[in-house]
Amino acid sequence: MSKNRYPRLLGLLPLLGTLLLGGCNMTLLDPKGQVGLDERNLIITATLLMLLVVVPVIVMTFLFAWKYRASNKDAVYTPKWSHSTKIEIAVWTIPVLIIIALGYVTYKSTHALDPYKPLESDVKPVTIEVVALDWKWLFIYPEQGIATVNKIVFPAHTPINFKITSDAVMNSFFIPALGGQIYAMAGMQTKLHLIANQNAEMDGISANYSGAGFTGMKFKAIATSQEDFDAWVSEVKKAPKQLEQAEYAALSKQSQNNPVELYSSVTPNLFQIIVDKYEGMKPGKPVHHEKKEHEVAAMEGMDMSSHSAAGAEE
Repeated sequence: MSKNRYPRLLGLLPLLGTLLLGGCNMTLLDPKGQVGLDERNLIITATLLMLLVVVPVIVMTFLFAWKYRASNKDAVYTPKWSHSTKIEIAVWTIPVLIIIALGYVTYKSTHALDPYKPLESDVKPVTIEVVALDWKWLFIYPEQGIATVNKIVFPAHTPINFKITSDAVMNSFFIPALGGQIYAMAGMQTKLHLIANQNAEMDGISANYSGAGFTGMKFKAIATSQEDFDAWVSEVKKAPKQLEQAEYAALSKQSQNNPVELYSSVTPNLFQIIVDKYEGMKPGKPVHHEKKEHEVAAMEGMDMSSHSAAGAEE
């Protein structure tokens, strides 16, 4: 292949990239919830503000290259030129104004979209407790007394209060269509408040690599009407499985590509029990180590010998 063909092939790369991205589902730009909508608007606003610098720079690069090309004999040649007050004012003032605007938008949105901040609504929220396991998601509905694996259902137009922890390595809970992701960590409880603006079936994922079964750690999030949600809860309460301590011990073992499971009942306060398992990890918590008998005897022997040595010296 001749060297002249390489530029032609390089010119096809943008087209190839467009074709590859053509089948992508732009979930973040097509949100189903208010939080996701606000985050999408923030992304678009920040991008447009930054393009105020990027686009003119790109345009001027081509204009300058064309104007000062070797064949243009009319272009002014000024090799000793080094300063322009007008250019200095432009290149400093415009970026500073954009940074100020970005800072204001970021500050305002950071507080407005705080994941710990409950959403304002006249509708009573639904609480869902989330436990990240290897490699599946356990969801507990404390008010309804049921639990599920790799599937959640909730009413649309109703705030969802997620309480999140992990009984394995650190993970990240993320429903892209609703917006916001937050980490799940053992011995800790994080929070996330979301709401669906319409009935929809959405994908939930793990957004933090957590080992061999990471790719299969997915779940379905279904927003439905209040009547359908109540009917679903009644259906789950008829499920044969019950999430008792023994059942949870088996569930918490590592497994991949888990199917959806429904539990008609759950051990009371199971979520807090899981959090408290890692009590020794919390700062300021005393950790008591049990000493074996032979270690205690050895330490007592060392104390006796030190006392004997001290008496001999006296």
